[in-house]
Amino acid sequence: MSFSSLPPEIQSLLFLTFLTIYLVTLMGNCLIILVTLADPMLHSPMYFFLRNLSFLEIGFNLVIVPKMLGTLLAQDTTISFLGCATQMYFFFFFGVAECFLLATVAYDRYVAICSPLHYPVIMNQRTRAKLAAASWFPGFPVATVQTTWLFSFPFCRTNKVNHFFCDSPPVLRLVCADTALFEIYAIVGTILVVMIPCSLILCSYTRIAAAILKIPSAKGKNKAFSTCSSHLLVVSLFYISLSLTYFRPKSNNSPEGKKLLSLSYTVMTPMLNPIIYSLRNNEVKNALSRTVSKALALRNCIP
Repeated sequence: MSFSSLPPEIQSLLFLTFLTIYLVTLMGNCLIILVTLADPMLHSPMYFFLRNLSFLEIGFNLVIVPKMLGTLLAQDTTISFLGCATQMYFFFFFGVAECFLLATVAYDRYVAICSPLHYPVIMNQRTRAKLAAASWFPGFPVATVQTTWLFSFPFCRTNKVNHFFCDSPPVLRLVCADTALFEIYAIVGTILVVMIPCSLILCSYTRIAAAILKIPSAKGKNKAFSTCSSHLLVVSLFYISLSLTYFRPKSNNSPEGKKLLSLSYTVMTPMLNPIIYSLRNNEVKNALSRTVSKALALRNCIP
């Protein structure tokens, strides 16, 4: 159903807003991937994980936003049964991977700040690959079990999904069978997938904060706290909105309120991540400047 209950003027405004956010998200994350690959100065572990995060955010956006934009523009709110299941599968896959990848990024920052001398040894190439694989892998079993189980139920109610994508709670409302066991699984899954990485992030940033307090320079403290607070802001937005949605999969909260919650982690977070994690970083900005200069110089050399 997306936002079909709203007046056409509001839908047109939403279309322009979401299209702008979508383009900014794609360009920002693509830029980070290209710049961190092209510049040798950015081949450190931190930028390896940020490339993974940017790639993930692009996939996350491609699963949800194009269909939502098409619904707002063409007023075509139909989606096939298989299309709905496919969208849900990849949403869960990318969503679970992001939970664990954000925890990995926080751990990387913890090692870099709290053990700077051992950082290159601890975060060697093999360790980075293992951490990245460990972040991406949980998405497969979670998405497979969640989607297969939910779509094996009989659907004999209305075929209207009151959301802007095929998410578990609104689709669950269409089931006409006992879903108590599935709801227990959903809550337990949320605890494991959301709370464990969130706890690791809080633990990492608590230790980082303790290390920052030992910095003698006031300027250094302010810079470090500014960076960490920005990271925590995005992480909090992602995890809190995710928890409110999935801890109570069949709650009677307003559908419009649930849509707003979902927008925060499906549309806003993918746009904010490249800004917070990389584009506010002087190393990335300098690398971007060097890459553009090289490209212009190469273009001028071509007859």
